[in-house]
Amino acid sequence: MRSTPPPPSATPPTHHEPEAPRDLVGIGIGPSNLSLAALAHPLAELDTVFYEQHPAFDWHPGLLLEGTTLQVPFLADLVTLADPTSPWTFLNYLRTRERLFPFYFAERFHLHRTEYAAYCRWVSDSLPGLRFGHQVDAVRWNPERDLFEVDYTQLDADGEAEALGRTYTRNIALGIGTAPHIPEPLRPLVEAPGVPVIHAADYLQHRERFLTAGHVTVIGSGQSGAEVYLDLLRNRPAGRERIHWLARTEAFAPMEYSKLGLEHFTPDYTRYFHALPEPVRDRLVPAQWQLHKGIDADTIAAIHDELYRRTLDGGWPDTVLTPGVHVRTAGRIATTQIELHLEHVQQADRSRMTTDAVVLATGYRERPLDRILAGLDPYMRRDASERPRIDDRHRLVLDPSVTGAVHVQNAERHTHGVGAPDLGLTAWRSASILNSLTGKDPYPLPSRTAFTTFGLTQQPQIPPARQPKTLTPLVAD
Repeated sequence: MRSTPPPPSATPPTHHEPEAPRDLVGIGIGPSNLSLAALAHPLAELDTVFYEQHPAFDWHPGLLLEGTTLQVPFLADLVTLADPTSPWTFLNYLRTRERLFPFYFAERFHLHRTEYAAYCRWVSDSLPGLRFGHQVDAVRWNPERDLFEVDYTQLDADGEAEALGRTYTRNIALGIGTAPHIPEPLRPLVEAPGVPVIHAADYLQHRERFLTAGHVTVIGSGQSGAEVYLDLLRNRPAGRERIHWLARTEAFAPMEYSKLGLEHFTPDYTRYFHALPEPVRDRLVPAQWQLHKGIDADTIAAIHDELYRRTLDGGWPDTVLTPGVHVRTAGRIATTQIELHLEHVQQADRSRMTTDAVVLATGYRERPLDRILAGLDPYMRRDASERPRIDDRHRLVLDPSVTGAVHVQNAERHTHGVGAPDLGLTAWRSASILNSLTGKDPYPLPSRTAFTTFGLTQQPQIPPARQPKTLTPLVAD
């Protein structure tokens, strides 16, 4: 048997003097900062380090259901859309695993989620400068040294504090990601021990319990809710499914996936959105929910196929799908059941429902920056809603006396639009940050990325066509 080829050679970390400033400290190692680390790796002029409190790279482990796929093509890996020649591309990952030909013949444009998670782990295991088990506690600006101070706690294998440390840096990249959102009425039930109310982010860890529960309710109309509902439907007995799927949206709607609709996830649209007035941006984001909160059409088709299959014997599956409903309050009945108080948005009707277990597919929210950046609060500039202002280079707008930059990743939807958390823009954003940090263009970026022109004042640019080479005619001897 042939051995698996090693990963791309990574430069071994050099000795770093504790007091010497870094060029960049990354806080958090999710896909965004992992992309930044991968693209920074070949830039010898940058001294970087990235901190993550978890012991290893972990990407939505509770939602890695069998058969689920990313909703972006495989080219939206960590680096390809900025540098397809990088050693950290998904295709090179396949090459090191001797799986290029199987992938070629599979003719898959969208990766399985488990495969994407494995690819990211491969990158994280190979890159130098990643410090897992390091929890960043505070960030401050030191005006005497013109540097940021980053205080961290090194954790042991059990997550307990082992040592304290401090790093100095000229620039910071915040990539702390999002956190599961728990609606206020259901928060006491989620926090109560032993109550079977969980967020979908933890579904796989509790799956067996939910497959055997008497009655299960899924709340949430996005992709996660659809996938959890489909998994429960496929694995509970026919005729005794006892599943209720509730959604606040007016329909179980498909995600907008037309080719021109997808141009909302381009740098062109990001720049257009950032230039809009703040009130216009705030109105736009919720109105565009179907661009990022709808359900993949294949998943909708699979749900309908499974429901239809269960009618072939003449009966109907014991399941209810109800959109347009929100949960007003919730509580426990005795110790074994949960009561949900519901209101139908259009009918204005109210009712109660009893269930044995609840899965909250209620999405994610950006983690607040205030705790980790409390030391920078006097320097931060905020908008009318007290959110951090973020410029077109993904930098916090700080007092001019702060000479360093704090770049943010996947925390700028209010300033950069629905594409902020999209994996398809990850490599472009990382390249933009590195171009800004170096003052050069180590990653030349395209001047135009969409056929749509988003605005009257923005004239479309037509990139110059490449001239074909003039070939020398062959002359017979």
